[in-house]
Formats: sequence, structure tokens, C-alpha cells
Amino acid sequence: MLVDTHCHLDFPQFEPDREQVILRAEEAGVNYLVNIGATLDSSAAACELAAKYAQVYAGVGVHPHEADGFGPEAESKLRELALRKKVVAIGETGLDFYRNLSSAENQLSAFNRQIQLAKDLKLPIVIHSRQAEEQVLKVLKSAMPLRAVIHCFSGDESFLKGCLDLGFFISFTCNITYKKAQGLRDMVELTPLDKLMLETDAPYLSPEGFRGKRNEPLQVKLLAEAVSLIKGVSIGEIAENTTKNAKGFFGLG
Repeated sequence: MLVDTHCHLDFPQFEPDREQVILRAEEAGVNYLVNIGATLDSSAAACELAAKYAQVYAGVGVHPHEADGFGPEAESKLRELALRKKVVAIGETGLDFYRNLSSAENQLSAFNRQIQLAKDLKLPIVIHSRQAEEQVLKVLKSAMPLRAVIHCFSGDESFLKGCLDLGFFISFTCNITYKKAQGLRDMVELTPLDKLMLETDAPYLSPEGFRGKRNEPLQVKLLAEAVSLIKGVSIGEIAENTTKNAKGFFGLG
């Protein structure tokens, strides 16, 4: 059994064959899918998918790219969504100082408001961090205690240690299979099995050999195989640990 802890099945790339994608994942042994919201609309769509499919759960949040539009009204709507059945996390939220599609000030405000929402509702939080590691850690440290996962981990050893010291989970995607991704593979090796989770971030970040094509949750199986090689343990041990971590963190099942 495997879990895709972060995918975007509501995105238009899956419009032609969404149900078949979910069935293919199940046939590959990926029994739980956490569909993560990036906007209010996609968060609402994530809730609808969770209501329709037994194996799908929802995260609701506003991505840092969308932070310029995150005001009191949006926060109120997000709170309403977060109270729906099978919503298991707030996010994705965080900071992205690589593309800077929203102002740093608004990103920080939206991030802090969503952290508070997660704490109010006793939900874990899914963190997006890109070229903002120092600022992300500063915000998270000030918000403790907090249950968090750093999604699509792309930081260095210092950031990894800072996150692990706070008790956070670390989630890796299929980009660890890329030929030039040795730095990421090193981070996988350094992450304890009891703090590691798997995700596709589908439709993005297809694994090596599939680049340029739409990613799907079934590729978690290939990702688990890659992690097992890096960690030097069986794929069964990777599946057992990452599934246990995901079910405990998100309260799946």
C-alpha cells in the first residue's frame, strides 16, 4: 500500500480521464490520494473529489502565488471549506521567493493566517517553500507547536535539519529521479524513515523517463522504488513506513 500525499487531480490536465487516473493509481497499489488545494476554487474542487471517491482526501489552502488576493473574505471562505468532510490539512501555503508572483508582504500575511487556521481547527499544514527557507523556518518556529510537512522538498541540509528538529515531515517527489538531482537524493538519504513521505505533485514533476508527460499518482510506486535504492532498504519497508507516516499525519482511513 502506498499514499500520494500531494497531487492536484482537480487541475484541467486531468479533465479528460480523471476517473481512469484514480483507478490506475489504485491498481498500482496507491490506495490513498491527498488532493491539495492551491486556490479557493481548487480547494472547493478538492473537497468535491474527496466526496466522490473513497480513496481521495482533500487539503484546502491558498498557494503563495495567489497571496495577493488573500484577504478576510477569502480567509472566511477557506475556513468554511476546511470544515467539510474528508478535509485533512490546510495547504498548500508558504513562501515562494523564486517566482514572486505575489508580494513578500502578502505571502507572509497569507501564510500566517493559514497557519492560525490550521491551529484553530487542529489540522496539519502542508508547506510550500521555494528559495525562502530561512523565512519559512522563522515563521514556523514562531508558530510552534505545529504539525507540518514540507512538500516537494528542495532545500539544503541546513533547512532539512531545521525542519526535522521541529518534528516536521519531509515529502519528496519524482524529481529525485532526475539525473542532475544528486543533491535531492542526498537529502532523501539523510531523512529518517519515520519522517519521510511520498508525493507526485501531479500533474507536475514526472519521473525520469516520463519527463514532458503528465505525472500521475500511480508514479508513487516508481518513486518508492527510487527511495528504496537510495536508502538501501526494501520497497516493502519504504511502503510500510511512508504509508504509516501519511496515515498518521493526515488521519487517513
